[in-house]
Amino acid sequence: MRIALAQLNTTVGDIAGNEAAILAAYRRGVEAGAALVMTPELSIVGYPPRDLLLRPSFVRANLEALQRIASATGETGLLVGFVAEGEASIGRGLSNAVALLHCGRIVAIRSKTLLPTYDVFDEDRYFDPATANTPVEFLGLRLGLTVCEDVWNDADFWPRRRYRPDPAADLVAAGVDLLLNISASPWHLGKESTRLAMLRSLCAKSGVPVLYCNLAGGNDELVFDGRSLAFNAEGGLLAEGAAFDEDFRVVDTRTSGGMSASSPCEEAQVHDALVLGTRDYLRKCGFRGAVLGLSGGIDSALVAALAVAALGPENVRGLALPSQYSSQGSIDDALALARNLGIRCDVVPIQAPFEAVKAQMLPLFEGRPEDTTEENVQARLRGVALMSMSNKFGSLLLTTGNKSELAVGYCTLYGDMCGGLAVISDVPKTLVYRVSRWINREREIIPSSSIIKAPSAELRPNQTDQDSLPAYEVLDAILDAYVVRHRTPVEIVALGFPEEAVRRVVRLIDFSEFKRRQAAPGLKVTTRAFGVGRRQPVAQKWREL
Repeated sequence: MRIALAQLNTTVGDIAGNEAAILAAYRRGVEAGAALVMTPELSIVGYPPRDLLLRPSFVRANLEALQRIASATGETGLLVGFVAEGEASIGRGLSNAVALLHCGRIVAIRSKTLLPTYDVFDEDRYFDPATANTPVEFLGLRLGLTVCEDVWNDADFWPRRRYRPDPAADLVAAGVDLLLNISASPWHLGKESTRLAMLRSLCAKSGVPVLYCNLAGGNDELVFDGRSLAFNAEGGLLAEGAAFDEDFRVVDTRTSGGMSASSPCEEAQVHDALVLGTRDYLRKCGFRGAVLGLSGGIDSALVAALAVAALGPENVRGLALPSQYSSQGSIDDALALARNLGIRCDVVPIQAPFEAVKAQMLPLFEGRPEDTTEENVQARLRGVALMSMSNKFGSLLLTTGNKSELAVGYCTLYGDMCGGLAVISDVPKTLVYRVSRWINREREIIPSSSIIKAPSAELRPNQTDQDSLPAYEVLDAILDAYVVRHRTPVEIVALGFPEEAVRRVVRLIDFSEFKRRQAAPGLKVTTRAFGVGRRQPVAQKWREL
């Protein structure tokens, strides 16, 4: 069968826009001679719709769109993801469903069985699981229709499964000729290789072609990489969709042979994911431009480079905000970066307002030495200037803090944490360096001095990050062990890390939760990001020290 994989970039809640994109893809499939066109999971409403699902009018609008799309179909079939209403009086009353549309009608509906409730997923909050899934007859073939997680539970692939049912295995046992999966699978480092190996394993054991149509694009914190896949009955890879972009591929499941999957480096993937996530966040929130502070350091340089790649230099504006503690080298690096990127950067010193604030507060602080209070005043004055630019010009302020800083609270509330999107908040400092060097692989975009100099907030004389933090190689390794792999401090010390450093970093991570709760949304690129996928209480007394 000739099947088209329509790898769309849908927008949550834009039912009219998503409907138009689905129909455009369907018409393209008809012109290409496809017998069936596949679209991603919940393609009518966008993924994840979250609490919009609690609005009856939202669900009704999605069902009305499904009927309109069905009426536009002819001899070519169409698979569409939508929100289905149930008839039972017990449960949530909704299901995450796929409809087969053909010749103006809805000819079959199948609902998702496995509802993920881990990491960034919360589907059991909204949907009821399917209790059964049977093959669907279409053009003389028996199709197995599945939704995303329903193919992620293979007992022969996963050493530990999350669910008892295996919908894909049940469909194979029922004698399907094709196994089809519509998906909205968020990306993180390594996800693409796991997905490829899992689907290839499923194909090999089932002996039937497996086709997987994934969402592409960014919705809030999540980035969807696309990379739709098609395998023939022998397990040969027939097609792979573009990474981090929309795509349209037509495959014939009877084709023999296969192709090799792409294997870009991690730095390229993180770059492309952040560019896509930034572009879609601004576009889908209604912003055209971005503003950010340029300190001359590597973090703000990386965010600026990503913003330019996402939005174009004409839509990005930088502001250098030096204090009396800022080196001339930092100002020069910020201006050199702006020239390399082709963006405007204005220099607005903050020394005068800083001295004014200190003088105003002096009677209240009498007898107390200067400390982090005065350091934070500088960061907050920069936040005032940047938010003023955001308000005046209607641009979104991008924060520039990395994951390592956010983990240990090396950031100032209402200062450098001001902003609407934390572009690199899930990028550890060591990965910041790697991606920055990758950006400079052909020519210098980020000034080399920003990469090689010791990181510093420049809030007091001769300050460096390592005055108060371990070396970033050590910090990031501890962060990964504690936050991502859930190792205890004792276990981390046993890995060879200094006990004092481990205890200090863990204590800072736990204490800084109140700051992260107030941070801007960040784009997820690792297996465990701060934010929606890591739900720690703020007021709590548990300590593993």
